[in-house]
Amino acid sequence: MTTTADERRTYGYADLSGLMGLMTGDEKHGPAATSTLDVLWVLYDRVLRVGPGLRDDPGRDRFLLSKGHGPMAYYAVLAAKGFLPVAWLPGFGSYDSPLGHHPDRVLVPGAEIGSGSLGHGLPIAVGTALGLRAQGLHDPAVWVLIGDAELDEGSNHEAIAFAGPAGLERLHTVVVDNSSASHALPGGIAARFEAAGWSAVTVDGRDHEALHAAFTATHPGRPHVVVARVEPKNP
Repeated sequence: MTTTADERRTYGYADLSGLMGLMTGDEKHGPAATSTLDVLWVLYDRVLRVGPGLRDDPGRDRFLLSKGHGPMAYYAVLAAKGFLPVAWLPGFGSYDSPLGHHPDRVLVPGAEIGSGSLGHGLPIAVGTALGLRAQGLHDPAVWVLIGDAELDEGSNHEAIAFAGPAGLERLHTVVVDNSSASHALPGGIAARFEAAGWSAVTVDGRDHEALHAAFTATHPGRPHVVVARVEPKNP
């Protein structure tokens, strides 16, 4: 089996806009995608212990994309890191493409969950962290990316309230805050998690060094949330 030049190429952050540009269509949810780009890149490039060869490794980290609408940034990062062929990107959203408008864990290499209803990702992440702990797997980290508007869903608040007292230290949540929540007060997202016993930090969601420092901060005995602020969805 031969590989194409694109498959042999090494991609970096500067290539992501071009990779995203390969995906076209009327239902792209562009702002939802671009708001997550820097968070996804820093995680996959510098933090997550994942890779195409580790897809079935019990010791791998788990990354769950709850903010699944507008997944072009996610697909671009997965392609850049070798999980899926770049040649799949132009077919995004078409009838016979594995790259749907929400990722499908059965069809998308590297996807841990299928994304759909807002508010489901954090509860799944809590269950994943509990399951790994019950199996004695204490090294894998569980990461979930949610949007600030998902905090309008009660299921997330139940998960937040449970995870802190449960001491789920291997659970990490990234909230991409583009000011689209209906009920959140400015600056109140981190406080909501802290009230439930989480470690919390708020950073510029476009600053890679700030993101990396926040992602790798120690938080013994507590789950950790990073609120990544980006430009408002509707300025």
